[in-house]
Amino acid sequence: MTRVKRIKGKQSQYLYYLAKFEQDLNINEIASDITEKSQPKQQSKKQTYSEKNLHKLLSSYLKNKKIYTKTILHEESKNSKDDHQKWIHPDMIGIEFLNLTSKVNKAFIKILNKSDTFKLTSYEIKKEINTDYELKKYYFQAVSNSSWANYGYLVALEINDNLKDEMQRLNESFCIGIIELKSNPYESEILFQSKFKELDFKTIDKLCKVNEKYENFIEMTERMLTIDKRNYKSVENELSSFCDEYFKNDSEVKEYCKKHFIPFDEDEEIEYCTKKIF
Repeated sequence: MTRVKRIKGKQSQYLYYLAKFEQDLNINEIASDITEKSQPKQQSKKQTYSEKNLHKLLSSYLKNKKIYTKTILHEESKNSKDDHQKWIHPDMIGIEFLNLTSKVNKAFIKILNKSDTFKLTSYEIKKEINTDYELKKYYFQAVSNSSWANYGYLVALEINDNLKDEMQRLNESFCIGIIELKSNPYESEILFQSKFKELDFKTIDKLCKVNEKYENFIEMTERMLTIDKRNYKSVENELSSFCDEYFKNDSEVKEYCKKHFIPFDEDEEIEYCTKKIF
């Protein structure tokens, strides 16, 4: 008579037991349990957001500051597989028209000092900046991608507070600003201001040649600056339609974050004022 019996487990492993205790054991249940535990566990894939999902948050924050923005997709450019081009493309460009509230003196201001009429800004967007390595990598990407613009910013939704000193050092040395984006976009904060520099028209020309949307944005900017009083509103509406979408109310923000798995504090109230949006 067999004194020891066994149950096959994971791979070639076996569970042994004394035959005399067989009636006291629920062999079928034990065998099922062993089989279940031996099966490789499938890890549930964490659903998360992409960098592109952050563009609408940033465009809403900037629209609230009267800045028109347009997302520029590297993959839509000519020769988009060329790695060298990745470091000239901004993720988003923005323009703020200055001193245009008074239509009477608008043309006069442009003639006297064009730098007081508008400013072009480049934005490099990242999901998070957690390490010193990530900070430097993303920061110098922003430096390269914003070489053409008056101002340049590195933007991220999640930023490690321990990196603030290094951010300040980089900002003082290379002039690129840093924005901490919030899931409630109207609470986003400029941690370090970008510093003004003259436009690089050679790089602007290069970007216009390789990316149609960038060229269209620059063309519309030129039209806004040279349009006469009668047609100003129609061109402004055309520019607004061409630019990135933004949130119209607070419920849209919550629904968007939930849909795209962007971390959002449900207890947080969104201070949204439609009067600020023009």
